[in-house]
Amino acid sequence: MPTELIPILALAVMFIAATVLPVNMGALGFVAAFFVGTVAVGMDADQIIGGFPSSLFLTLVGITYLFAIAQNNGTVDLLVRGAVRLVGGRVALIPWVMFGITGVLTSIGALGPAAVAIVAPIALGFAARYKINALLMGMMVVHGAQAGGFSPISIYGVTVNNIASKAGLENSPLTLFLGSLLFNAAIGVLLFVFLGGRSLIGRSVHDEDATRPVDDTGSVGGGKTPTTVMRGFGTTTTKSPSQAVTAEKAPPLATAVKAITFEQILTLVGLVSLAVFSLILDLDVGFVSMTVAVILALASPKAQKGAINQISWSTVLLIGGVLTFVGVFQEAGTVEWVGNGVAGLGVPLLVALLLCYIGAIVSAFASSTAILGVTIPLAVPFLLAGDVGAIGVIVALSISSTIVDVSPFSTNGALVLANAQGVDRDVFYKQILKYSALVVVIGPAIAWAILVVPGWL
Repeated sequence: MPTELIPILALAVMFIAATVLPVNMGALGFVAAFFVGTVAVGMDADQIIGGFPSSLFLTLVGITYLFAIAQNNGTVDLLVRGAVRLVGGRVALIPWVMFGITGVLTSIGALGPAAVAIVAPIALGFAARYKINALLMGMMVVHGAQAGGFSPISIYGVTVNNIASKAGLENSPLTLFLGSLLFNAAIGVLLFVFLGGRSLIGRSVHDEDATRPVDDTGSVGGGKTPTTVMRGFGTTTTKSPSQAVTAEKAPPLATAVKAITFEQILTLVGLVSLAVFSLILDLDVGFVSMTVAVILALASPKAQKGAINQISWSTVLLIGGVLTFVGVFQEAGTVEWVGNGVAGLGVPLLVALLLCYIGAIVSAFASSTAILGVTIPLAVPFLLAGDVGAIGVIVALSISSTIVDVSPFSTNGALVLANAQGVDRDVFYKQILKYSALVVVIGPAIAWAILVVPGWL
């Protein structure tokens, strides 16, 4: 059996075991990395541990720690109220506002994970507060990031355009940008339609806030979030007896608002600093978020009480273990082995389709930028032959390799999972996983059928 095939079989076993048994897939990933790495690939422990996603670990811990503090001191609630005013209280517009914000951030050069790290906690806070499907809100944020991700000044856009230029391929930066923008916007429409967006039309946050109880701290909802259990692609919300308050008994939101506190002002300054340092100065979002969180904790120890326990440690284990195994997967040369086998088939349209699927499947677990750097060069030989349109294949490959960032094993998907509020996290993880699988199966085929087969690009 080829060495390159062993990691694929191990990955399949991991998926089956984690699906059938209540075992964290991250734990399975560490074990698989150890056995496959040492026995089949010949790696030592240091090499295996070298695949641990330390940067993503720090980002997940730093962001969830920071926003746990922001949740505790009321800053997230303050941001929610401010954003609600921007949309005139119309609940149906909130997911689209989040889609647009992350799209703008990535289109002006922000890294996708940095934009999602900032927007996702706020967006999912909206979802919990106003009973919006958490999957809808989280995926709108991620697809928004991808919608703007291929502008000529973005990381993805610069990467793909440089690769194409150096290879002497015909390319169109504007087509690449618009292709990704329209494709992800179309996905956003489908998400809105099928994940409960239509039921949001006509709903006002003012009506819903009027039915929420107010405790003696002035917090709407008595400081508690309704427990939302997600089944299938829908939501079921249950309230505790203290939350079953009628509109006549509960005052409107406007009467519940307290004056902004020093801790909230300091937190807002910290969040702005996070945006400035990570998006504009391009510093690591994990280190910056952790720094801001520690400063807030030192300034107001009471506000950070319990925040460490609110970090999504199960998600951290999940992502850390799976991506450590992916490092072994790549060290074994599996990606290049599969890619070279596909490129040698000699049927241009089929090669383009299979490369789209390779990009999608591998990118669901690994860096999208790195995968773009692998799949596009693999396509160069048959693109130079002129049997298929180079621009169409490049755009299709780019879309296929990035729309799968909704995966819970990618940075963006992991951030959504880690910041979900008021949901059964295990159920939500499986729901994101199902959606990711759907995107992997259908997305590349649609991109190929629209952009490659007609030959108009």
